[in-house]
Amino acid sequence: MKQHHPLEPHWFLPLIGVDPSCHGQGLGTALMQYGLVARDRDGKLAYLDSTKLSNIPFYERFGFELVGKIEIGHHPPVYPMLRRPR
Repeated sequence: MKQHHPLEPHWFLPLIGVDPSCHGQGLGTALMQYGLVARDRDGKLAYLDSTKLSNIPFYERFGFELVGKIEIGHHPPVYPMLRRPR
């Protein structure tokens, strides 16, 4: 996993979640926008590890790019993603 983490200062998104009963209301979008505004203002990279392939399009909408695929043994793959400040 270390090979995908940026060496320069960055913001790491450990997790984001919305209660399933509230999906489709824009709450995940609001959470991402809130965090990314500050990262853009500070000129910092944003990094995350997506544990679900199906979440990648959501993160791509905010400018995250897939930078690899991490597979360890029989564990589900992890998808590291990076976003440059705007």
